[in-house]
Amino acid sequence: MGSGKTTVARLFAQLGVPIYDADARAKILMVQEPELKKSIVDLMGPSAYLSDGSLNRDAMASIVFKDPSLLQKLNALVHPVVANDSLAWAEQQSAEYSIHEAALLIQSGSALGMRAVVLVQAPLLMRMDRVRLRNGWTDEQILDRLRNQWPEEELLPYCRYRIVNDGTQSLVVQVLEIHRAILRDLGK
Repeated sequence: MGSGKTTVARLFAQLGVPIYDADARAKILMVQEPELKKSIVDLMGPSAYLSDGSLNRDAMASIVFKDPSLLQKLNALVHPVVANDSLAWAEQQSAEYSIHEAALLIQSGSALGMRAVVLVQAPLLMRMDRVRLRNGWTDEQILDRLRNQWPEEELLPYCRYRIVNDGTQSLVVQVLEIHRAILRDLGK
């Protein structure tokens, strides 16, 4: 969170690489998929959704990010639906390769079906500043979420590529280098 995954994904998109935004799709699927919605209400109660049918993200976040077991149960409902949606999306792509942008790619097990994983890294305080500015969250809200994500050190062994997004290196250059390496690996 706050590392710059979306910014990096946009750079790959400018190269013609299709991007699957798992977080955005999850939010849509949690509202549009009736079985998933029912399962979420069964788990979280009717307050999980607002009267207009939209997801009550603030209420849910205030509960699940303080209760790891509940978050795990919610993820167990949502991740398989997103994984199936992602597979259907990937089958429709005709580009040399596509990118699956997700905060929990490794933790959810989705990385197992990927040819390679790109980790976008930034220092913790920088990430917190970005999230604070972007979302208007307090440090406590940010830390509640970060506590439920694996530290970067634990993600590194699963990653073939790494992008450092701390302002010391050009993101464009790093993305181009990885893009060329992926195309080389694909024999292109």
